[in-house]
Amino acid sequence: MKNFFHSVFFRILVISLFTLACQSPVEPSPKPNVILIMADDIGFECLSINGSTSYHTPLLDSLAQKGINFTQAISQPLCTPSRVKIMTGKFNFKNYDYFTYLNPKEKTFGNLFKEKGYKTAIVGKWQLNGIEHQLDGYEDNTRPYHFGFDEYSLWQLTKSKKYGERFAHPLIEQNGVLLPRDKEAYGPDIVSNYAIDFIKKNKDQPFFIYYPMLLVHSPFVPTPDSPEWQFPELRSEQDNRFFVDMVEYMDKIIGKIIEELKAQGIVEQTLILFVGDNGTKDTVISQTQTGPVKGAKGNTIRHGNHVPMLASWPDKIKKPMIYNGLINFSDFYATFSEILGVPIEGDGISMMDVFNGEVTNERKTATTYYDPMWSPNVTQYRNVYSQDSRYKLYKDGKFFDMENDVLETQPLQDKDLNESQISIKAKLKAELAKFPELPKSSYVRGKNN
Repeated sequence: MKNFFHSVFFRILVISLFTLACQSPVEPSPKPNVILIMADDIGFECLSINGSTSYHTPLLDSLAQKGINFTQAISQPLCTPSRVKIMTGKFNFKNYDYFTYLNPKEKTFGNLFKEKGYKTAIVGKWQLNGIEHQLDGYEDNTRPYHFGFDEYSLWQLTKSKKYGERFAHPLIEQNGVLLPRDKEAYGPDIVSNYAIDFIKKNKDQPFFIYYPMLLVHSPFVPTPDSPEWQFPELRSEQDNRFFVDMVEYMDKIIGKIIEELKAQGIVEQTLILFVGDNGTKDTVISQTQTGPVKGAKGNTIRHGNHVPMLASWPDKIKKPMIYNGLINFSDFYATFSEILGVPIEGDGISMMDVFNGEVTNERKTATTYYDPMWSPNVTQYRNVYSQDSRYKLYKDGKFFDMENDVLETQPLQDKDLNESQISIKAKLKAELAKFPELPKSSYVRGKNN
């Protein structure tokens, strides 16, 4: 009997080993390509999928319908504070030094991807060398390389806008060279075409593209699809009516990138993230299904920092969804860290569970430290505040119901709060306690760009 059991055990062991030997080794998941597109000065209300009736954004709408539409993405209210935060994953009180500046001591998500073997590129708007204040290294055209990007095609790297604009007859710096000025050229086409060429060159290896768009920032001028473009003398004509054309051209450019990914057969394994950097300019009033929305760029009310956001990643996002959880700009760096398999540093929460369709780590609050260091009309809004999806509490104690008071004109009084509101305010107050007070006075540097 003993020999019998030994014989059976031996046969089972042999069969098991043979089965394991015949099985193909488990292949690690391929690294996804990642493209982060950040539009300039566009609020949540400007995408038709979010209820806009003033603009048509069919390509972005299609991405959202097939992927994830994020309805509660919270940016900083102004461009440079948002850019520093999204690139480094840190709250502004830790590393925001000047308007139009990113301290070279910082590590960006470009560095993250490059360290993990990705080919990297940045195209679009830079405005991070400190050229407004002529800070140390403001003429350093290698700064994008320092921050982890192998290649670049950028506006306002070492030359301020007084030397050349971003739209018609643009001044673009590309890999250390100022491109020849061309009166027939359109800046958004130059930089987006560079991104498309980068995709073609690197289709067989993982790549990361950061595309901080030139659109749809003012001046509001004709695009190549505007009738006025046919008349060179009208290409710099400024009028709010051209904002519609610029939004639609933005959508068109994103469509070109998607088509190139499809042509190269890599759209399935590419994560595309689209987000706005802050609210729409305050001279723009957009019509929506729920009424008009006046832009509030620079302001801390909802229309100043509630931005559109969507994600497309066919290999990972199997079920389209609308995600109503909060997203803070520090979360992008954390998400990229998890994708790359490196420890999550900074102040963010990864969105990978959202992409997987199993939300296990939902953000309950989004806190903003905002000291823009810009012009007096914006500096007046400097503050620290924490919010959930409906309520917002400022460091100075003002508490608002954003659902019923979107312009924040009537602070809620403690004596009028119900039990739920008392609990929410306490939670937000606890979050704010983790953040320092603003300096007693803010210095103002530079001008709007």
